[in-house]
Formats: sequence, C-alpha cells, structure tokens
Amino acid sequence: MELQQMRYVVAVAETNSFTRAAERCLVVQSALSHQIARLERELGARLFERTSRRVRLTPAGAAFLPAARQCLDAAERAVAEVAAAVGEVRGRLAVGLIPSVAAVDIPGALRGFHRQYPDVRIGLRVGASEELAEQVREGAVDVAFLGLPTTARPRGVAARELARDRLVAVVAPDHPLAEEEAVDLRRLSCEVFVDLPAQTAGRVQSDQAFSAAGLSRDVAFEVTNADFLARLVGQGLGIAMLPSAYVRQLTGVTTIEVTDAPARVEYVIWSRAGRTPAATAFLTMLDIPATPGTDGTEQPL
Repeated sequence: MELQQMRYVVAVAETNSFTRAAERCLVVQSALSHQIARLERELGARLFERTSRRVRLTPAGAAFLPAARQCLDAAERAVAEVAAAVGEVRGRLAVGLIPSVAAVDIPGALRGFHRQYPDVRIGLRVGASEELAEQVREGAVDVAFLGLPTTARPRGVAARELARDRLVAVVAPDHPLAEEEAVDLRRLSCEVFVDLPAQTAGRVQSDQAFSAAGLSRDVAFEVTNADFLARLVGQGLGIAMLPSAYVRQLTGVTTIEVTDAPARVEYVIWSRAGRTPAATAFLTMLDIPATPGTDGTEQPL
C-alpha cells in the first residue's frame, strides 16, 4: 500500500469525482483510476461505488478514509519535522478562527508568516468556537482562535487567553436607539434581534446575560456569519450584540454601550499532543509562549 494511493483515495472522496481528483493530484485520470483499482485488489474490497452520474464511498471506503488521512498527515508531519531539524519550516498550517476574532489581526499575521515561511501551505477554517475546538482535538486544525463566555474555557486542548472584551449593542443608523449613549439589557429586551445560532458560544454569552437578568428577547434572525449579521442590522431587520473590539471594523451600523453587557474571552488553542513546526513558528511570531496558560483548560466549554 503506497501513500500515493491513499492520496488518490482521499482526493476522490473529497471531490466525488475521479476527473476532479486527477486534476487536483496533477495526474491523468487513467493513472489515478488504475492505482485505486490496484489498492482495492490489495484490500479485497471496493472503496467506491461508480455510476455514470456519481462516485461515492462504499462502507469499506468510509472505514478506510480516516486511516488514510491519518497516514498522509503523519507522513507530512514527518517531512516537516525533518525539515525543522535542519532549520527549515515547511508542511502545512491549518488555522481556525471565529468570524469575530479581534485580539489578533489574522490577515496581517498570515501575511507576515507567509513572507517568512513561503514553503508552508496555509489553510483557513472559519466556524463556531465549539466546532473549532473539536477540530483541534481531532488534529484537523493546528491553531484556532476562539471567543467564549467568561463562564466557559477550552477543554482538552492547550490554551492561552488573549483578551477580554465586553459586548455592545449594534443598531441601524436610523434606529431610535442610535441617539443613545448607553442602554441596559432591559431596554434592549424590547427589540427584535439578529444573532448567531442557538447553543453557539457567541450566542450563549448574550442568552446567559438576559436570562440572569430575568429577561427574554425575540431573536428573529439567526445567521452563522458575523459580517452578514451586521449587514442585516444595517438594513433595520433587528439589532445585535457584538464584541466592542470587533465592531470597530464594521460600517453602516451604530454602536451603543450596554451598561450591564456580558463579557467574552478570546483564546488561542492548539493540540495538547504537541505542535507542528509550522504551528510553533506561527505562534512564536505572535509572541505566544510554547506552554499553555493556567486557563483551566480541563473545564468544559
């Protein structure tokens, strides 16, 4: 069984196409198909169901895929470790982040990192804090930037607290509240809200604050992207609560201080099993120590 064969299987599984997989792997389709057929003979099982309309994994293929990915990751990491031993940083760097990360200028950091380490391939994943933490635990993401309520901390990962911030109200410029310098949660509870999906860390911090104050609110729109959330607010479809450091980059909306606003904590996390050379170089560039902080990383999200 060869690594190239595993790479072909992963490519077909991810593209659902032998043609697109061959294009990704820079080989002719006949060569890719031949190698996968050869692997299937070695395994004694078909990995893909092929029809004229689609390609999909068989149960055997679904069982094989995670192990194939692990082998490819291990091989890539071995190459990166050898390069690091002779003073080179290469391989891949998978960075996860919430849309509203504000403690670190991610585009600027990646620009500086790419200039210094051009041989590192960089992948970005944007998602919710809970999803990103799970991806770090699974090894799919090397470094992630999260935002959590003060009542929660990352679990099962190494973590470093980056910053604390308070939420502010965000309204359309022509909203009746736009002239106010400050409001409280009771006043905001009368408004229609645009917010992140229920149970996500970005939503929980607001839900907990209203609940603790004995208040309820109407969340009429749920969106997964903070930038689009702000666009809906700008159209007057509702108001929102977002971190004050993040809203500075938004346009077309007005921000208002909330006197009893909830707070959030931004963290950077990485695997407790260790960091790849690329992840170490990236965090070093950000002046983040190699050891995790005393942030209670064993506490649940």
